[in-house]
Amino acid sequence: MRTARTALTLAALLFVATVALTTIGRLGAQSSTTFIRPGSFDEVIQTTSTELFRSGQQIFRFDTFGDERFWSDTLRLHQAVAGAANGGVGTGVSPAAALAAGLKVDVDMVPQAILAGIQSGAVNLNDPANTLALINARAVIGVMPAGNGRVGFTCALCHSNVDNSFAPGVGSRLDGWPNRDLNVGAIIAMAPDLSSVASLLQVDQATVRNVLTSWGPGKFDAELFLDGKAFRPDGKTAATLIPPAYGLAGVNMHTYTGWGSVPYWNAFVANLEMHGSGVFYDPRLNDAAKFPVAARAGFGNVRQANASDDGITSRLPALQYYQLSIPAPAAPAGSFVQRSADPGQALFNGRARCSTCHVPPLFTEPGWGMHTAEEIGIDDFQARRSPDNRYRTTPLKGAWSRAKGGYYHDGRFANLRAVVEHYNGVFGLRLTETEMNDLVEYLKSL
Repeated sequence: MRTARTALTLAALLFVATVALTTIGRLGAQSSTTFIRPGSFDEVIQTTSTELFRSGQQIFRFDTFGDERFWSDTLRLHQAVAGAANGGVGTGVSPAAALAAGLKVDVDMVPQAILAGIQSGAVNLNDPANTLALINARAVIGVMPAGNGRVGFTCALCHSNVDNSFAPGVGSRLDGWPNRDLNVGAIIAMAPDLSSVASLLQVDQATVRNVLTSWGPGKFDAELFLDGKAFRPDGKTAATLIPPAYGLAGVNMHTYTGWGSVPYWNAFVANLEMHGSGVFYDPRLNDAAKFPVAARAGFGNVRQANASDDGITSRLPALQYYQLSIPAPAAPAGSFVQRSADPGQALFNGRARCSTCHVPPLFTEPGWGMHTAEEIGIDDFQARRSPDNRYRTTPLKGAWSRAKGGYYHDGRFANLRAVVEHYNGVFGLRLTETEMNDLVEYLKSL
């Protein structure tokens, strides 16, 4: 009897323990994944997260930071877009010309009547008035109406693309994708009055236009307003490829030559490149020998006369949050050969030594991922234009989506195979043809 009672007791205890553990497990899973107690700090975090994302998306897509005062009030670029027939100057920019210059149209922002007209041919794509209609509908990505015919630019101008679902250059947004079709220099060169830029660089307007038109599609020279170096020693443009704004979570340095973190670069660009109204501080730009233009213009310490005129600083947290939320795009099915990518991955992490710097899963170095030009086997021209004189280890995810224009900061390598061949020679890897091809297929898969 005692043995039977003991067995029953043990069975009961085991049952109770099992139920308890199951309940605790369920509660634990619920609390870690779905349940957030109303009024708790967890709820505050969740609400803040949602607000930062939504606000950051709007800022990235539609906020000019007040830069229309530069592009329209100073350069009068909006007049060149409108053309004489619409109260501006010159022939104007038609939708067809805008698309040819690499501007993109968000199909989801175009009024249905205009879409129908485009499909039927009723909308004249050679009429600048229709460009103005698209801008006023906020459908031209990165170009915002700013009242009285004025326009301003947003982050999305350079760092968003479209999926071409409606027509080439017209489709749904792809935020974070670099617009390698966009001819930024040619667009700016259309401005009727570039005297302020000429004065800043201490050259004439004809020289400014020559420099701008030398950039070509998909390139921009962020350092021109700092050091005034328009061309490399070999005579080619000093402009670099527009970088992606996706896959930045966990990545410290934003640009090809470092400079600073994601919010640093957002502040830098919003103030010094977009010419918005804000505050920016970087005493490194006071170095007159290295950054003569920036030092002369006081770019190391930009302030507004009134705090209320700062339209940038308060937007930096949400903008960063949204950018860090944009993942690198996954490689499309069929865009790479899996049977080659598998041995390519083994090479990447093994004998080819790629993962030494491109550390998975970030595919850049955690921390300060910077290297001298000598370490990576190239010239140091662009590196010397930055404070640290180095190049960043570029994250590799989504490399397939930014193939246009080539690879490296200036597009010097036409494709990924050329990149692999470069390192095969620099590091003496002695990879065979098959091994190099396998490595390329793996890179295409990331």
